[in-house]
Amino acid sequence: MTESDDDAVGSAGPEGLDSDAELRWTVQHAYHGSPFFQSKLDSAGIDPDDIGSVADLARLPLTTKQELRESYPFGWTAVPIDDVVRIHSSSGTTGRRTLCTYTAHDIDAWSDMFIRCYRYAGVTATDRIQIAVGYGLWTAGVGFQLGAERLGAMTVPSGPGNTELQLELMRDLGSTVLGATASFALLLGEEAAKRQVVDELALRVGIFGSERWGEAMRRRIDEQLGIESFDIYGLTELWGPGTGIECSRHDGIHVWSDNFLVEIIDPDTLERLGPGEQGEIVLTTFGKEATPLLRYRTRDLSNLILEPCPCGSPYPRIGRLTGRSDDMVKVRGVMLYPAQMDIAIDSAEGVSCEYQLHISRDARGHDEIVLRVEGDPRPAVGEALATALKRLVGLRIDVEIVTPGSLPRSERKARRLFDHRAE
Repeated sequence: MTESDDDAVGSAGPEGLDSDAELRWTVQHAYHGSPFFQSKLDSAGIDPDDIGSVADLARLPLTTKQELRESYPFGWTAVPIDDVVRIHSSSGTTGRRTLCTYTAHDIDAWSDMFIRCYRYAGVTATDRIQIAVGYGLWTAGVGFQLGAERLGAMTVPSGPGNTELQLELMRDLGSTVLGATASFALLLGEEAAKRQVVDELALRVGIFGSERWGEAMRRRIDEQLGIESFDIYGLTELWGPGTGIECSRHDGIHVWSDNFLVEIIDPDTLERLGPGEQGEIVLTTFGKEATPLLRYRTRDLSNLILEPCPCGSPYPRIGRLTGRSDDMVKVRGVMLYPAQMDIAIDSAEGVSCEYQLHISRDARGHDEIVLRVEGDPRPAVGEALATALKRLVGLRIDVEIVTPGSLPRSERKARRLFDHRAE
């Protein structure tokens, strides 16, 4: 790809958007306001005045999450601390927390993006939105609530967990929209079916994020809860959830290109890829005051879709996430992604979307890999799935069919991969 191929980095968007001017502002603001970015660009020999347009984007160095962690607490912040009105952070489960600061302008921009997400999902001020995601330092609950309240909808901030309370609130308050992880939505659907209360619920829309989930899981959730579900995208570093969402065609996620510039890179060579090519999402923010981002490596895997969507939206799309570049494990010399299990399961007969992938090492030091999946116990079902996986992955994966409902359910993100070799 050439560096002047602006469309390939998602510079398309609503009429009147000047991506070149937005990028120039972000680079200047980050350099002159953030000690972290000033040091980073100086070390790379980049003069911010030399970045004049999107065609110059590839000259900027990539930014990683580890670098943001190392700037803790305020090295990344590009405004005076007195202008900061809120702080959020990532969970810190894999290292030091990534601390994100927000100005009042940032909060307004985030609410505008989330209102747009709700509208793309068909949510209006007459809806009652039950928010079953985490609150506190995590961005999800606050983001869902901020957008809902500014939309004018009734907000039910139930938080994660407690399925009994969730179903009680849905039934008693007439909740029409559910915000959750797909894993928790699946659990709620199963519990509603067990208790035979599905017909008493008024749910019609589900908005699910924070984890990758496949079409098989979508079908099951939609059937159990009688809803239409939408995949929402976002990261703490990018404001939070609300970076983009599916439209009703469910053919890719519209990304708000008036707030973000999107690239897809090869996670190994770091070369930029063209439309349709699968790689890692890299995002640069527009207009983000407190914690701007320059070419941030999200580690999420997707592809750019530049063809206009039949829904008429002016915003470009990315494909639904297929995994993360840091999720890859090597088994018998073959690179393996958990998302490949979703692809095979989506097209398989007789199995559900609930699975676990276990990798271990036998006494001879040989890798062993087992996919445990809920479904029909007949041997032919497991053999057909194993054959599909061999074609897709290039590895023989033993398939173990387990009783529906026997795998653990999660109220947050579901854990799919268990690599026991380090044990």
